[in-house]
This record gives sequence, structure tokens and C-alpha cells, in this order.
Amino acid sequence: MIDAFAKESLHGRLRRDREALLWKLDGLSEYDVRRPLTRSGTNLLGLVKHLATVEARYFGEVFGRPSPEALPRWQDSDGSDQWAAEGETRDRIVRFYRRAWEYSDATIDGLPLDAPGHVPWWPEPRPNTNLFAVLVHVLGETNRHAGHADILREGLDGRTGMRPEHRQQDDEDARAVRWAGIERAARAAGSIAP
Repeated sequence: MIDAFAKESLHGRLRRDREALLWKLDGLSEYDVRRPLTRSGTNLLGLVKHLATVEARYFGEVFGRPSPEALPRWQDSDGSDQWAAEGETRDRIVRFYRRAWEYSDATIDGLPLDAPGHVPWWPEPRPNTNLFAVLVHVLGETNRHAGHADILREGLDGRTGMRPEHRQQDDEDARAVRWAGIERAARAAGSIAP
């Protein structure tokens, strides 16, 4: 009973966070979804591409189900799994992510939480694991990167939230007042000797 509840709860949250990540692309130009928005080059479309690869590998290879399609390299020193090359369209990357969902969902639905898996890129003694641990791991990764996307999107046009209807409703004046109050508190705290 608890296994079914835990599995559905975790899987439901994964589905929710996938959708949250994708809406961060809505209404933005090709440039804005691709451009580096941090010093390390983090960008919205790259986060989608990275998580598509994460899901395909964790819910595929780890459980002896290699992806039916070629996967991009990942965890390379150039971070090529985290940005879109000129020839990679937004549509292509989003479709890849959605196909990865379907493939992942089939693994999650088809296996019990204690199904054994092997993650060769995890250090000893942890590479032998199970579906529960992988589901928690991928949910954490997805949630983490959806949070990154939320901050990046806020920096572009002020939109935040899990879904478009949850975005901040504040007007710019209210945000400016709140920002100024937070800045005053930070400066005051910064003058306090440790």
C-alpha cells in the first residue's frame, strides 16, 4: 500500500516539475531561451536538454533499458549537454524531453520501487541501487533545475512560479518597494560586526 502511494506521489511530483520547467520557455525568443544567463553559461533551453538526457539515462541505462534513440553526450567538460547548438531547435529539444518522459514513465510504471538498478557513474559503494532511489534522485535534479529556470526567467521578464497562472502578480512598483526594503535590511545587517 505505501509503495503504491510513494511511487504515485513521487511520480506525480516529477510530472509537475517537468511541466514547470517547460513553461519557462513559453513566450520567449530563440535568443532568450538559449543565451547564457549566468557566468557558467546556464540557459533555459540547456536545462531542458540536460534533464532530457538525465531522464533517458537514469530510467533507461540504469535499469537495462538503453534508449531507443541516440543520446547526446553528457557530463563533458564543455557542458555540451547543457546548451543548444545552432542546429538544435527548441522544438527538437522539447520533443526529445517529452519522449524521455514517455520512456521514463514506462520504466517507473513497469517496475516496483525495489527494482534493482546500477548507476555506473555513481562512486562505490553506491552504484547498485533501486527504482525508489533513482526516482528520488531524478525528482531532486528536476526540481533543482526547475528552480534555476524560475530564477533565470524572473531575470528575463519577471515571471515566476510553478505554472503560468501562479506567476507573481505584483506590479513593478510593488516589486521595487519590496526590493528596496530587502536591500535596506541586508545593508543594515552587513554593518553588524560578527
